[in-house]
Amino acid sequence: MTRLAVVLTEAFADWEVGQLTASARTEFGFDVVTATPGGAEVRSMGGLRVTPDTAAEALRAEAFDGLVLCGGMIWETEKAPDLKPVIDEFMARGKLVAGICAATLALAKAGALNNAAHTSNALRFIADLPGYCGHAHYKDASAAVRDGMLVTAPGSAPTTFAAEIYRALNFRNEDLDQYLLMFGAEHQPKAA
Repeated sequence: MTRLAVVLTEAFADWEVGQLTASARTEFGFDVVTATPGGAEVRSMGGLRVTPDTAAEALRAEAFDGLVLCGGMIWETEKAPDLKPVIDEFMARGKLVAGICAATLALAKAGALNNAAHTSNALRFIADLPGYCGHAHYKDASAAVRDGMLVTAPGSAPTTFAAEIYRALNFRNEDLDQYLLMFGAEHQPKAA
């Protein structure tokens, strides 16, 4: 069974991992484990309370197929958790590492974006962060960007974020294709 560790923080952005977690668990049978800083209960931007399965700092790469960081307001503050050791371990073991919206700040600070194609909300959003020197690899994209086992996305791209995570994990079937078509339909050009 595929296992994903999904890190949520206080005031996490509900929409950014909702499609991924719901489809992974319900449609495709993944084990989705939620983790928060210190294992504390968190509340989303929309007010949903989440009691996590574990502490984010306790995540170990050998127990998971991937690490997913959900965006939220905390990543832009001094209260942002330092997950560099966790990110480094997942990357060193060749596991999926993914971040959307402001969670790309954590990846940038950890140096995870320095040598791989990536995106974020904008280059200026991550450009001056300590630990980040991946400017030449930045892609100004409205959809998720995948480079091997690294997936990044702006906050406006939860559908392609989910899609690229599935692709990185080599998870493809007719159900996934239909799911992605359904949730991405609003972004398809209209027939003339």
